[in-house]
Amino acid sequence: MGLDDKISNAAEQAGGKVKEKTGETTGDRDLQAEGRGDQARADLKQSGEKVKDAAKGVADSLKGH
Repeated sequence: MGLDDKISNAAEQAGGKVKEKTGETTGDRDLQAEGRGDQARADLKQSGEKVKDAAKGVADSLKGH
């Protein structure tokens, strides 16, 4: 996973947590749900990047690198 992707995913994760907590504090269920959605998207992106990294590692090892 590239550093830019890691930073982007971490920022989306943090932003989602802030939205969720703000929604929780203010009683705004829509904002709370949006925050949880942002966090889920960030987790999914991070998982996808990890799969890509693992596949690249396997391909590299098969090539003898």
